Amino acid sequence: MIFNPLTLAEARVLGTLMEKARTVPDSYPMTLNALVAGCNQKSSRDPITNLTESQVQEALDGLKGRSLAFTGRGTRVDRWEHNFQRAMVVPEQSAVLLGLLMLRGPQTAGELRIHSERWYRFADISSVEGFLEEMRDRSEEKGGPLVVQLPRGSGARETRWAHLLCGPVEMAAEPAPAAASPATPMGLAARVSVLEEEVASLRAVVEDLRSQLGLSQPGHPEPNDRA
Repeated sequence: MIFNPLTLAEARVLGTLMEKARTVPDSYPMTLNALVAGCNQKSSRDPITNLTESQVQEALDGLKGRSLAFTGRGTRVDRWEHNFQRAMVVPEQSAVLLGLLMLRGPQTAGELRIHSERWYRFADISSVEGFLEEMRDRSEEKGGPLVVQLPRGSGARETRWAHLLCGPVEMAAEPAPAAASPATPMGLAARVSVLEEEVASLRAVVEDLRSQLGLSQPGHPEPNDRA
């Protein structure tokens, strides 16, 4: 790889910056407060984290040292944005897949295509597989592989892929996936996932605006309103 392996916090922060740049461009670049909320949101994250402001700031400093993120001066606070595609020298499609793998953990090509809907529209699963295979076979001269194909678990129909930005991954076979409930077909599950992402993104935007305007949390009186 070109860079030293990322920490788990750095990968989560970087993936969040990449996600919000595409899904909520009006609130991007991101403040530290909004970035903490985005990293710790309960939907579209595996694993779910509870990073503090200091941990996110430390991760940002580490990413900045690798030229993977940088900050510009906002009106009141610093705003951060990623530099992933340029720093890693990968095409847009590969950057999208790596961002999703950093946020959601190992996934099949089919899952990646569904989850990438708001980031980039791949023509078909074969297109996703093509970019994954290209990153898997990346030459050492270019920095080495960026993803790995995990062994197929017992009863699994598809193999899952994992990123290598945090270093080598455990190559044990993936456990067989639980059977899908008839009441929640893949199409419905995908739509629910998209809605959850949108709600989480809107919450991050609202928290960002509250921070900039100096407003208190709902249910807490403003200083001027106190007797």
